[in-house]
Amino acid sequence: MASLGAGLLGSRKRTAGRSAAVERRNLLTVCRFSVKTLLDLSCLESMDDTLAEVLNFVSILEHILNHRLKGHTSWFGYESPQSFWDYAKAACAKVPHNCIRSIESMENVQSSKAKGRAWIRVVLMEKRLSEYISSALRDLKTTRRFYEEGAIMLGEEAGLLADTLIALNTIDFSFCLKGEGMDGGGPAVIDYMPYLKFTQSADSISSDEDEMRTLGSSGSESSTPDKIATAASIFTEQSNLVSKCKRLEQKNRMALEQKSYLEELVRLREAQLAEATTHHKALQQSLVDTHLSHLLEKEQLEFIILELQDQLTVLKNNDLRSRRELTAHLTNQWPSSEALDASAVALDTLLVRKSAGQWNNKSLHNVPADVSLSQMTLEPAHQFTLEAKAACTHWPHQGNEQTPSLRGLCGSLTSVNSFRSLASLRSNECLASPAAEVSSPGFTPT
Repeated sequence: MASLGAGLLGSRKRTAGRSAAVERRNLLTVCRFSVKTLLDLSCLESMDDTLAEVLNFVSILEHILNHRLKGHTSWFGYESPQSFWDYAKAACAKVPHNCIRSIESMENVQSSKAKGRAWIRVVLMEKRLSEYISSALRDLKTTRRFYEEGAIMLGEEAGLLADTLIALNTIDFSFCLKGEGMDGGGPAVIDYMPYLKFTQSADSISSDEDEMRTLGSSGSESSTPDKIATAASIFTEQSNLVSKCKRLEQKNRMALEQKSYLEELVRLREAQLAEATTHHKALQQSLVDTHLSHLLEKEQLEFIILELQDQLTVLKNNDLRSRRELTAHLTNQWPSSEALDASAVALDTLLVRKSAGQWNNKSLHNVPADVSLSQMTLEPAHQFTLEAKAACTHWPHQGNEQTPSLRGLCGSLTSVNSFRSLASLRSNECLASPAAEVSSPGFTPT
């Protein structure tokens, strides 16, 4: 009895394992067929809730996400079923810019099942269904916490499922999230009829022809071989039309695929052209702004150059005027050559009188202070000729030493070259007028 019970238990486990494998394989196959159907219809129909194929795909995806989903266990040990929305909310929280919070804040969607269906429709419209599924599969700890062993989400086929769903990113879905279909009480129903295909063999076709002949002969006693031949020709023609229709349908599908590809390519090129046009306009505007700023800077520099030239001209005129005034001032400070010659002759006479002892203090004090040596009159008895002055070879010494420096000074004052050198000086602070020295009242020769 024990071996019989063990055998029954083993057979039940094998049967359960086989049924789970068949269910998993059927769901994945139907999902792949549904994605291909949506891709074929996306060029002809609008993808919304009114299309049966879209509703069928949503039901298939809901069945996949609910496959072997664990129930929620309470404190008292009771297990209540839970929806895949709880798993999506926990596993997809790390997706950047996710729609979890917006689904939670919907007012017309209250139950967990309705929120899960709304989540599927929102991510389809966002074209991010594959991204959400891939992110949930990477969180293996959360996936094991929500699903039992043998679930599709824990198998190797889950990665293939995420890759298959990438093709839906090229389809524009449009759903209304305010309807009552999302909050329905019953489970989603999958329609397998569009994916069933029966291929008739040649033997089956011949048997059908025989059956038609039999039916034609038994239905009418007046049937002739011409009628049978006509029925056979009609059946053959119908078969040819069906095959031709299939070939045309295949060609039409290929043309639609090429059309969609070309439309997408044209849309991409138009976007690139618009971007290039915008960039070209921006470059043209920047070129115009640069040209205007260049002209403005050029005008400013020309104005500055003209102003600097005016200032330089004014400075040159002022410098020339200052030079002329300084030259005239220095020229007026020095006496003329005639006055210097007369002063030199008078100084020579005074020196001769000093040497002869013919100078007295009384005569010197009698000379006015404002009278120069050239204006003084000498007596005839005291005048010496130039020949007598040249004949004197020695100066007599009367108490004081002879001062040869006066002779050199007198010679320099009488020289024309010395006068020119004096006129070229800038200041007269270091030179004194000999007439002023002679006419000084404090000078008392001995």
